[in-house]
This record gives sequence, C-alpha cells and structure tokens, in this order.
Amino acid sequence: MLLKDIITGLKVKHVNGDVNIDIEGISYDSRTVKKGFLFICKGFNFEEKYIYDAIDRGATAIMTEDESININDITVIVVENTRYALAYVSDLFYGHPSEKLNIIGITGTKGKTTTSYMIKSIMEADSHKVGLIGTIRNMIGDRELKTDRTTPEALDLQQLFSEMIDEGVDCGVMEVSSHALELDRVSCIDFDTAIFTNLSRDHLDFHKTFENYINAKAKLFRMCKTGIVNIDNEYGSKIIEQASCNIYTFGIDKNADITAENIIYNSDSVEFFIKTPWGNGNLKVGIPGKFTVYNALGAAAACMASGIPINSVAKGLEKVSVPGRAEIIETGRNFVVMIDYAHSPDSLENILKTVREFAKGRLICVFGCGGDRDKTKRPIMGEISGRLADFTVITSDNPRTEDPDAIINDIEQGLKNTSYPYVKITDRREAIKFSLGNAKENDIIVLAGKGHETYQQFKDKTIHFDEREVVRELLEELDKEEAEKRI
Repeated sequence: MLLKDIITGLKVKHVNGDVNIDIEGISYDSRTVKKGFLFICKGFNFEEKYIYDAIDRGATAIMTEDESININDITVIVVENTRYALAYVSDLFYGHPSEKLNIIGITGTKGKTTTSYMIKSIMEADSHKVGLIGTIRNMIGDRELKTDRTTPEALDLQQLFSEMIDEGVDCGVMEVSSHALELDRVSCIDFDTAIFTNLSRDHLDFHKTFENYINAKAKLFRMCKTGIVNIDNEYGSKIIEQASCNIYTFGIDKNADITAENIIYNSDSVEFFIKTPWGNGNLKVGIPGKFTVYNALGAAAACMASGIPINSVAKGLEKVSVPGRAEIIETGRNFVVMIDYAHSPDSLENILKTVREFAKGRLICVFGCGGDRDKTKRPIMGEISGRLADFTVITSDNPRTEDPDAIINDIEQGLKNTSYPYVKITDRREAIKFSLGNAKENDIIVLAGKGHETYQQFKDKTIHFDEREVVRELLEELDKEEAEKRI
C-alpha cells in the first residue's frame, strides 16, 4: 500500500521525503520493524535511538511529533499526535475491519470482563462466531491468544479485527479501559454498541482526578451508535450527559429501560425476570451476587439491541463461566475456597457482601494491594475487609517496585479502625497456607485480588503463581504435615 494512501485524510504538519513508496507493514516497536515498514514514534519514554534502530531494521518511513527529525533517504511525516495517527493509519492499512464486525465495547471500573464473557456466551448460543478482547485473554472463537493489557494498542486491535474477519467472526466483544480511551488506542473503531457498567475510585495514579476518569469513560459514548448505561450507578447520568448516541438504561433500583424483577440470590447463582424493550423472560446465571444481575442486564441489553432473541440470552447466560470471578476451587474439604479478581474498594466490598449472604461459618478474607498503583485505596480496602470479614489476612498482591511490607502497612491503617482480628503475612503463599490451616467447618476463604492471574510481580522478578494450583499444593502439604504429627 502506498504511503500517500495510508495518510490520506490524516492531519499532517509536513512531510519530508517521498510518499509514493510502498509500505509493507506498520510498527510502533522498533524491535518488530521489517523492510519496507512505517515506524510510528509514540510513548511516554520515547527516545530518538529507537528511530535509528527501526531504520537499521529496514524502516523506509518514520512518523513523529518531533519537527527536528530529518534523515537522508527516509521519509519523515510530522503529525500533532502520533497516538491518534497510529490508530488512524492502522485502521486504513487493514481496510477498516471494525466496520465489517458487530463491535460491542464495555467500559467501567468493574464488571467489564464478566460482561464480555456473558455477551460471548449469548452470541455463541445464537450461533455467532465471536472474537473476545479483554483482561483475561483474547480469543477468536475457541482459540486463545496472548494478551498483555485490557485493551491492546491501536495497531494490535486492527490486526486482531482483520484476523477475526479472516476466520469467520461476525461479532467482536471488547473491554475498553479508560487508559485506552485516553491514549487513543480505540480511536477509529466503529463501535456498534457500548456498555457502561459502573464507576468507582480507580486508576487515579494515571488520571489524577476523578473528573478526568469520568470524562475518559464518557468518550466511548461519543464513538458508538447505541449506548447501554447502568443508571443505578451515580455516574450513569454523567455518562448520558456527554453521550451523542442512542441511549438505553438498565438498573434495579431506579426506573430503567431494562430491569430485573423477582430476583432470587442463591449461593451459586442468581435468578430473575428481565424486562426489556425487545422482550421479557426468566434468566438464571451461575455466578452469585447482586453485581451479577447488573452485569447480566447490561450483557442482555447489548445483545438484544443487536437482534438476539430472549431464548438465546437465557441459554447463553445459564452456561457462562468467568475465570477468576467468584470462582470456587474444588478442595474436597468441609470449607470453601473462592478466588476473585477484586482489587478495588467497590469490588472487594461486593464480593464480601455477596459471600456474607450465604456464609454459614466464618468469612476469611486474604488480600493485598498492587504496588505502583493508587495508594489511597489501600486503607479503604483494609477497612472494608475488617468490617465485612470475620478474619483478615493482609498479604502481598503484585508489589512491583514497592516494598511489600510498606503496602501492607498502608492497608493495616484501615483495619485498625475496625474490631475484627487480622494478621499480616507478607508471603502470599504462606498467607494462603495460614488461612487453609486455620479454616473450620463451613468457613469460606476468599482469596481476593489475583483472580485469573497466574503470576506475581516483584521489583526484580515475575514468578508463576496460579492460586488454583497453590491451594491444591498447600492442602497436600497440610495433609502431609498432619500425618507426620500423628506418626
């Protein structure tokens, strides 16, 4: 494809060099550049050395915001915003693939992953082939792909959409993070439907203010044709105020277009009657909790707005399962171990309140907070666990570059304001072993924060850490230790 065609319609400051050259590919990472590529300079820590690395690897054109770049025999295109430009040229290079798919985007602090899995299950129940892009994994039908972040970079998204089309996918479901919206990763995507799940305190290390966070989420509803908004969340109205699409609301507590009635909360599921503009019916979802009702309402509304009948919605929701979300680990013991990705104040409160409703014994919460992230939520989460759990084990999550004990001490400040007992055990494996070793009949242990993750990140290393495996290994260790005591 000619370079001049790739930049057609893009706001360009100036071009130095020939635009009548063939471009064989696009890259934003100099290490992946090949002969004939256009290399786009982007990133917070971009260094000029990457340009020369890209040229050494065969780049024939460079796109940059730096007007001082001038290299012999290399075409240099200067633009105002290389992040947006990356999205624009990637979409054009791959032939506007999102226009050929039914793209459903989900944004919000919590519920994005669960809602995306619900939509995928519903669409597949209606015989559609679905592409999934999100936190846990990317998928094309049943084929799993590697994922590094909730929403990939713009170029990677367009490549994924193109690959989906080649493999017969007709519906793309994706989580849309606030970072992706702010950094133009999802610019130039033709969203058919967008869902707003909820909004609570998170990612202020990046957005700085809560208003910036809200405004970032609201961008999606100026990029789609139909918006599905949780009106029970206090920020739903602010999303609607900034929207330019056709809006449908969903909720339980307020009047909404899509509502749930006669809700039954079971220990392993929820059941309710859904009322929508497109039809009504009874639904059952095998994930417990009030938050499941909200996620199911949003998923059902997005699908039914796309023409999916209520019977397919019911069939898809009944068989949906989401890794690391209220997931029970089979232990064969007289107590229950549940893992959940809860890593924000609201999500931790939701899962603990849900478990509290059916817990017959003690509720034991094992959790930590991630390093290099919003520090202000740590004592808040400590207070929540101290208030809702009978016993708390404060431990490490992903400390990253921070001192694990310093993070734990931040959490402890919130727990000190409650009356329930707690212990601090820095090593997460040892913390889990402590909770298992002290569990009694009918207790429920909630391992919060890691969920689907299979690793732990430290300052100097990343280790394999799958809590499903860890729990089973530790139970074997405890059995062995108990047997040795009897001997």
